[in-house]
Amino acid sequence: MSLRQDMVQYLEMRSASNLPEVWQVPVEVLRQGLEGRPAQSGEPEKIYEIEHRFIPGPTSDLPIRIYRPHWHSPLPALVFFHGGGWVLNSLDIYEQALRSMANKGQFVVIAVNYQKAPEHPFPIPFDDCYATLLWVAKNAEKLGIDPNQIGVGGDSAGGNLAAAVAIKVRDTKDLPLAFQVLVYPCNDDEMNYESAKNNGSGYGLSTKAMKWFWEQYLSKKSDTKNPYAVPVAAKDFTGLAPAIITTAEFDPLLDDGYIYSELLKKSGVQVIYREYEGLIHGFFSMAGVTEAANELHQNLCDEINALLMR
Repeated sequence: MSLRQDMVQYLEMRSASNLPEVWQVPVEVLRQGLEGRPAQSGEPEKIYEIEHRFIPGPTSDLPIRIYRPHWHSPLPALVFFHGGGWVLNSLDIYEQALRSMANKGQFVVIAVNYQKAPEHPFPIPFDDCYATLLWVAKNAEKLGIDPNQIGVGGDSAGGNLAAAVAIKVRDTKDLPLAFQVLVYPCNDDEMNYESAKNNGSGYGLSTKAMKWFWEQYLSKKSDTKNPYAVPVAAKDFTGLAPAIITTAEFDPLLDDGYIYSELLKKSGVQVIYREYEGLIHGFFSMAGVTEAANELHQNLCDEINALLMR
């Protein structure tokens, strides 16, 4: 399939803006350049309640947002980790997407603004995300959450963090993780697959940019062998929580998600895999650009609830 027309228009607008490549300017300049991004995320829809608070993390207090569709408890919960190459983005950019997920799924969404690389490389962002999950599980009753229906999810680098958290939960048995949602995840730092070549430039996220993000996140060579940093490095995928994995046709990470889904399937993990045709990396948080974002949210919520009803 060819690129959707709304994606063509978006990429033309992006090209005309002459944005610098991520490796060309200081990180603080990149972050400042994202201040207008919430507009492309769409107008935030109404929701019953949003709570802003801080929770204790391993090295810093962590800002979280709790999105609640109603107060009939206990509800399932999605603990969400946002994308941005472990370097960029904030919860403001995800405001509409997270409200949409909570409303469509009728579950609580808890999102954390974890600390970012390169100032805070692995394992700090991962540890922040894992600590957030443990906090949600520990406080499930106070939060009106069913402790047996808690899952994790994220997009791009957030998908990596969710996959890694799911592996650690399996290893530690700290809680019964109900599901993992991986939206175009980056789980393989080597990127030796066809989509990294075929979709390597011209579609928003480039392969060169993705490799730069990996360099910011992994501070030591040994990190590449750590499954909590690079999930494909895991020697065993058995016993992981059921996975919902989403990819986009014109994404350099297309094969990353597909290959990871096949690894999980071969280890007996239940997997729901869906590739979205005509779309590019990042569309989860682009409801202001493409209606496909809301379609994705609805499909993810339907798939999560189907897993919870098993």
